[in-house]
Formats: sequence, C-alpha cells, structure tokens
Amino acid sequence: MLARRVWKGFPALKRAFDVAAAATGIFFSLWLMGIIALLILLEDGAPVLFRQTRVGKGEKPFTLYKFRSMRKDAPNVASRDLKNPEQYLLKTGKILRKTSLDELPQLFNILRGEMSVVGPRPLIPAEEKIHLLRRQYGVYDVRPGVTGWAQVNGRDKLPLKHKAMLDKFYVDHRGIYLDLRILKRTVFYVFERRGIEH
Repeated sequence: MLARRVWKGFPALKRAFDVAAAATGIFFSLWLMGIIALLILLEDGAPVLFRQTRVGKGEKPFTLYKFRSMRKDAPNVASRDLKNPEQYLLKTGKILRKTSLDELPQLFNILRGEMSVVGPRPLIPAEEKIHLLRRQYGVYDVRPGVTGWAQVNGRDKLPLKHKAMLDKFYVDHRGIYLDLRILKRTVFYVFERRGIEH
C-alpha cells in the first residue's frame, strides 16, 4: 500500500510548534527541574543528568538528556536487560519514571533540533535488529520524538517488529491530526502508567 502524501508545509509547521512548545515547557518547568536536580544530588550526588548516544534523523547520532533515575553503580545496560532493575532505582528515580518527569531535559534536545515533540523514539546504536527494520521503513526520514505512535500503542511491552511497524505508520501518515491524537493519548498513558516497564 502506498504511503499517504505528506503536506509540504507540515515539516516547517511542526518545527515551529516544537520550538514554541519546548521554549514554553522550559520556561514553566525550570523550577521543577531545579527541584528534581537537587533531590538527585542529595540522594546520590552528581551527575544529575543521564547522557546517552541515540540515533536521530538520517541516522545521525546525538546525545539524549534525561534526569538520572538509577544509582551511579548501576550497570550501563538497558533497564529491561537487568535481572532486578528495582534494586538500582533511586527513590527519586521511581517517582520520575512513574510520572515520566525524567524526560523533561529532552526539551533542550528539541530546541537544538535533534528531536521533536512527536516522532519515533530514538534508539541506542546497539539495537541493530530494529535499526534494520527502521531503515527499510524510512523511519529515519523524520526527527525522533519524546512521544510517538508506538508509545501510545503499547510502549515498552511491544515486540520489536511491531514497534517498527507502528513507527512506519507514523512516518507514512504524519500530519497535524495524528500528532494531536498522539499528544492526547500520551497524557492518558502517563497518568495511567500504561505500558511502562522499569
């Protein structure tokens, strides 16, 4: 089936929305980010930010920022690959993950043009199987997002191929209506804590 044709003006409109949303989000949440940083410092010291290389648009690597939710002595692997990830979670980190507040620093990734508010979630370079599928599906034609179609249709619990297919659906059907639909569903997912694995 042929992909739907994307409105030519959508990328520029989307970028304008991203910049406005990120700037507004930073302005109103600076006080909250300060409190979160202080709580992490008091519990486990510096650094307060977790930095990780992710794959962006055009498969260009960039540094993604999150608030650190795990202890400094935690193994440097994905949480799902740990036998007992709960033992490494900070008390502050448990709250951050339940509320998705650990994602707040990604507002700066959006301002820098590395991410969008809505788009396929950026992966680490080592996730080779899903990278191959994403290349085939043209997923790297768009900026990765803080939230996306896969995140509001199962999130962490989806098989890799299913995630890649949902990312392809977003790329093929992206537009104002779909972005607004994803944002609306994201709010419900965060409040209901659906599809989240630690």
